[in-house]
Amino acid sequence: MYVTDQWWFGGILSPYFLLAIHASLAAGLSIMLGMSWWWWLIQFVFPLAVIASLVFQLHPALSLCIFLLMVLLFWSTYRTQVPYFPSKSSLLPCILEQLPARDDLRFIDIGSGFGGVSVSLAKLRPQQSFYGVEIAPFPWLVSWFRAKLAGPRLGFYLKDYLRLDFAEFDVVFAYLSPAAMPELWVKVRSEMRSDTLFMSYEFKVPGIDADVTIKSNANDPALYIWRI
Repeated sequence: MYVTDQWWFGGILSPYFLLAIHASLAAGLSIMLGMSWWWWLIQFVFPLAVIASLVFQLHPALSLCIFLLMVLLFWSTYRTQVPYFPSKSSLLPCILEQLPARDDLRFIDIGSGFGGVSVSLAKLRPQQSFYGVEIAPFPWLVSWFRAKLAGPRLGFYLKDYLRLDFAEFDVVFAYLSPAAMPELWVKVRSEMRSDTLFMSYEFKVPGIDADVTIKSNANDPALYIWRI
């Protein structure tokens, strides 16, 4: 008993040191696999958070709050098969170089999350109109507030993008998932007007070659563009 107690008090940093190694290895493997920064951040934080919840005996209400936040964030992922994918900042120049310069252009990001793509583009092209559509309430609420601060040419819809009429837009941008692409392509072909653009980040339309493929660097996903 004395030996055990002496090990515990004398080497109290050892378990935490091992935990730090565990978290660092998880994050390092994520980086080696080329995963996005937010994935390796999650991999690093998750084991620390699990142990912290046990050591500090956090109140069950906190777990409930986290659960409710996840519900609001991922809402209908089980149905749409489209999880939350934040895009990289290197994507913006790729989109900008393909956008027509006319002032009446209307751009929409379907599955817009927290609105980063449309908000950033609206700052760079204030003469054009940018929108987003999101089905999850919490990300939509954040993007809605961001739009209120940014001006009248930026807006976000809380709805399923399948209920939108793509004919209202000159550019439709998507960062969804492979499972969503076949049905989305059918909607694009049936609703988008001629001389418009459909853009998809990372995920291709199965069996349909893109007219333009752009990669900002070797480690980033490609931006695929189809001219309708």
